[in-house]
Amino acid sequence: MKRIIKAGIFLLSFVLIVVQTVTAQVLNEQTFKIGRTLSLIDAFYVDTAQMDKLAEKAIVEVLRNLDPHSTYISAKDVKDMNEPLNGNFDGIGIQFNILRDSIIVIEPIAGGPSEKVGLKAGDRILTIDKEKVTGIGIATAGVRSKLMGPKGTKVNITIFRKGEKDILDFTIIRDKIPINSLDAAYMLNKETGYIKLNKFAATTDKEFSVAVDSLRKSKMQNLVLDLRGNGGGYMMAATQIAEKFFSDQKLLVYLTGRKTPRQDYKSKGGGSLSAARIIILTDENSASASEILAGALQDWDRGVVMGRRTFGKGLVQNGFYLTDGSMIRLTIARYYTPTGRSIQSPYDGGYDKYIENFYKRYTDGELMSADSIKMPDSLKYKTLVNNRIVYGGGGLMPDVFVAVDTTYNTSYFRKLAGKNVLNSFTLDYFDRNRAQITSKYKNFSDFNGGFQFSPEEIKAFIAKGESEGVKFDEAQFNTSKDEILLILKGLVATNIWQTSEYYQIINQNDKVIDKALEVISDKARYNAILGYK
Repeated sequence: MKRIIKAGIFLLSFVLIVVQTVTAQVLNEQTFKIGRTLSLIDAFYVDTAQMDKLAEKAIVEVLRNLDPHSTYISAKDVKDMNEPLNGNFDGIGIQFNILRDSIIVIEPIAGGPSEKVGLKAGDRILTIDKEKVTGIGIATAGVRSKLMGPKGTKVNITIFRKGEKDILDFTIIRDKIPINSLDAAYMLNKETGYIKLNKFAATTDKEFSVAVDSLRKSKMQNLVLDLRGNGGGYMMAATQIAEKFFSDQKLLVYLTGRKTPRQDYKSKGGGSLSAARIIILTDENSASASEILAGALQDWDRGVVMGRRTFGKGLVQNGFYLTDGSMIRLTIARYYTPTGRSIQSPYDGGYDKYIENFYKRYTDGELMSADSIKMPDSLKYKTLVNNRIVYGGGGLMPDVFVAVDTTYNTSYFRKLAGKNVLNSFTLDYFDRNRAQITSKYKNFSDFNGGFQFSPEEIKAFIAKGESEGVKFDEAQFNTSKDEILLILKGLVATNIWQTSEYYQIINQNDKVIDKALEVISDKARYNAILGYK
């Protein structure tokens, strides 16, 4: 019997070795075919072929046939891709914009190298390292490439400043400049705070914690967390935020793949916001890490998800560098919410069909009515505390649906936005009225309560649109007027303060936030939505 068992083990081992060898041979043959094809083109093709571009196209096409999120990133794009998620870049630290072919400093970043040498809002950059940058049609990307560079290197600029007779020279030593993932944090009312995240980056947990501490000083009890338009980022950043809402250990997300063993991510317990009511705002552009966070709270009946169905990205990518510094981001696993839901939208019809299905949301009425979304029973799950029905496969369905607001949406408004008229008008307006505005409004509260555009300034805005090829339509303007003026006011505010003040202004016209405040302020209604009695 022992001899039979040993023989069986030997035979099984032999079979495994043969299978592995055959698999390796097949893989090597296919790899050789690709390499051989490119070599033949290089050696014998009738015309000179750009082999680097051919190789890149081949890689792109191979990945495209796997899933929608396995991608190739060229060497020159790798750094740009990583910077927002790493939370910093090397540069001189200014917010700038281009107005009438001039680079205007909107604001030196606090504590950055430009602020330290004395650059001020309103300064116009004339030269960068002795190269003229005015009147040459320079674009934003061109400015960035000239001002960014390795930490510790120098850049010399000259600027024009109103009130100064002479051109001013500055030598600035580049340094690490933070990229914020938190757009806004302020109190919606006496009890409810509001935080908006634009991504999940290496610094998100710290930014979020600082914002929460600040809001608590204003007596915050409950929180509206805005993840609309947040396309994701680092999964760990999402779980770091999620665990703040749990008092005990809970599974937040798990991932698994063919070559990736199951990995569970759990809360530690003792979350600083475990007693707060929480509403998470989502829309069709909330994806990946946003869905991980929203899914964890929804599955545990811990918070209300409000807005519209999320994007549906439940695939996990890992980056693999190639020899030239380029990268392949390859899907290695799927992630699942605590109930076991995969929220990845189907992609078995190929990449083009996948994208087409997403854009159908805009044409099939889904953004206007939850009834337009048909989910099969096979994708039905129950939450882990109160057994509420939730769905997998194709994004997270919100607990409270709020249709997209089309009240102010006119073709005239869209054309103004598309031609960048709102931003360019505001830059010009504030540049001419900077001293008057900043002297009149000493703080944001005064500005928010008192600033408004005069009839003459509104006419000037309309004329600006006309000069950019946007024909005035009185009826459509009147329909969109309130929203246009609110955005213009918000843009003026960003020239004095930060993006948080911008959102504090434009959110005054946001029906989703109005609904969130209505629900979160009514404890009985909030609990009923989550299935608590």
